[in-house]
Amino acid sequence: MSEIAHRPLGGKVLTKPLLILGIFVLIGLYFIARRFMFGLGDVSNMSNGYPLGVWVAVDVVVGTAFGCGGYAMALLVYIFNRHSYHPLMRPALLSGVFGYTLAGMAVMIDLGRYWNAFNLLMPWYAQLNSVIFEVALCVMAYTTVLWIEFAPVFLERMPPAFRQRYKLEKWRAFLQRYMYVFIGLGVLLPTMHQSSLGSVLLVMGSKLSPLWYTTWLPLLYLISALSMGYGVVLLESTLVSRAFRLRSDSALLAALSRIVAGLLALFLAIRFGALAAGDHVDLAFAGDLSGNLFLIESALFLVPLFILALPGGRASQRLRFLAAICLLAAGSLYRIDSYLMAVNPGNGWVYFPSAPELMITIGVICLEVMLYLLFVKTLPVLHGSANASEGRPS
Repeated sequence: MSEIAHRPLGGKVLTKPLLILGIFVLIGLYFIARRFMFGLGDVSNMSNGYPLGVWVAVDVVVGTAFGCGGYAMALLVYIFNRHSYHPLMRPALLSGVFGYTLAGMAVMIDLGRYWNAFNLLMPWYAQLNSVIFEVALCVMAYTTVLWIEFAPVFLERMPPAFRQRYKLEKWRAFLQRYMYVFIGLGVLLPTMHQSSLGSVLLVMGSKLSPLWYTTWLPLLYLISALSMGYGVVLLESTLVSRAFRLRSDSALLAALSRIVAGLLALFLAIRFGALAAGDHVDLAFAGDLSGNLFLIESALFLVPLFILALPGGRASQRLRFLAAICLLAAGSLYRIDSYLMAVNPGNGWVYFPSAPELMITIGVICLEVMLYLLFVKTLPVLHGSANASEGRPS
């Protein structure tokens, strides 16, 4: 297989969209500073009844699923030997780098005592019976693996003289020789912790609505993570090609669409099957909040399934974009509902995120978008065909 050339996109870095995103990042940083100076209660509505607020539900549970693009593509390219998808690998890996790194940052904001995070690595603090311990350890390890997998991009950008002067060629040769080890870890670790995010919900029991509670939650969370990872790849590829007027990978995306449709069909079959087996189908039509949220989720999942399952890859670029939006919205809502909206802790506890909580979450998301734009413009992330002369700076 011939080597794929990657080049920076180029163009102006400080653009108006970047500056607007920067404003939201600064607002988020202001409230983060208040959180560390005055405590969690100053900026958050979390309580003993709802200890997992919007930072965990959105930035971690949803954010890591958005970051599963690299994991999903690695399964195709390296495990199933579908090397034709390799041009989509680096952009997907980049989304994973930021998705998991910023999810870790959100956890530090939530916990506060960030210096205690290293206790996860101390054997005498290990909680081997804790699912959350396994999730935290895997996320920490996978974030490290992602940066190692992405390291060749930085090395390629450096001038040869600089690499020789600081003996970075040895590091590059080491990565080329042993990258298969990190790729293997990059497939194993997300499989473990994405399924474990579903296992965390099993301990809720009756506190979680029967519309979401099932012993199949670990498998459902794993399938949804894969689906959302592929959805991010579809969304990114479409947005980048349209925003910068680049050649679209339509053939690859059409083939990828059929894989996503298969995953969605499997997800819905398991979920509706579990619902029917538990005799809880009537709850979906009860007209209450949980039932309405379930119906909205189901509709959002069905739309991309029908679009992406069109025979012969007949879905247009616009339809694939719509399918990707609906898929990511459905996956996000499914995870937010199961961690927050569909949970009833009892004793009159209620929760709605405060404005500072929301601004911190928005700031983290804006920071991820800013960094993605910065990296694709300055580093060799997009494959050679994406840097053709018809592209324009933005």
